[in-house]
Amino acid sequence: MSLVVNHNMMAMNVARNLNTHYNRLADSTRKLSSGLRVETAADDAAGLAIRELMRSDIAALNQGIRNANDAISLIQTADGALQTIDEKLIRMKELAEQAATGTYDSVQRAIIDSEYQQMASEITRISMATDFNNIKLLDGTLSSSDPLNPPYGHDGTGLNSVGPLKVHFGSGNDSDEDYYYITIGCTTASALGVGNSADPSMAAHNISTQANAQKALEGIRDAIVSKDNIRAHLGAMQNRLENTIANLSIQAENLQASESRISDVDVATEMTEFVRNQVLSNSAVSMLSQANQLPQMALQLLG
Repeated sequence: MSLVVNHNMMAMNVARNLNTHYNRLADSTRKLSSGLRVETAADDAAGLAIRELMRSDIAALNQGIRNANDAISLIQTADGALQTIDEKLIRMKELAEQAATGTYDSVQRAIIDSEYQQMASEITRISMATDFNNIKLLDGTLSSSDPLNPPYGHDGTGLNSVGPLKVHFGSGNDSDEDYYYITIGCTTASALGVGNSADPSMAAHNISTQANAQKALEGIRDAIVSKDNIRAHLGAMQNRLENTIANLSIQAENLQASESRISDVDVATEMTEFVRNQVLSNSAVSMLSQANQLPQMALQLLG
């Protein structure tokens, strides 16, 4: 290379290398400070696209876990009310047993029947009053009109959905994977066939006579069985939801691990690259200083 004064090619070459090392050093600093290997699309365009899809699925799965937990809370609310109704039915059967014996007259049976009807009215009140987030649970709102043809009209198209409650927990909208329904039957006194609000032909309509009281024993037994069927279904759904939550938690955890492998920086590897680029930058700075002094040699020839 000729000794010239118009252009310092050595300095230009060193300056170019310095810019390259400095840019890499700045890139390593950015990644180490953010903890992300892929922070912008320029880092890894395909990886960024995959990561964002994973992040959306992770967020949806975590919300799905909260949805399932809300459904468990709803089930527990309904089950607590049904437990209270159970106590009322037991008391009604006790009253029917009392009125079924022949040692009471009609006036006394009328008094017993008065408490019996009050218990029935309380069952209806509990059924109509029990709600979760303004959703009625036991008044038949969540019951199935056609158990053979789900989803029974609860498709979410209306402002106030009716029919079995749809619990959505998956990141998509596939009926086999992302949601299922909770059905809660009506537990009012008339639906259970007890009390004077029920059809007069029902066995547990009243206990005002000894014969009616004797028939009411079977009617109340049927009402308890109907109520227990609802509670058993709710218990099974709660267990299913708990298993769903466990599965969603594992799925979200594994997906988070996959997203981390794509997105997060390997600190050990990146720190090695950082030190390498730091050394090269310092070396380039020193060499640039030396290269800038080389044209001074031409002055010595002129002097």
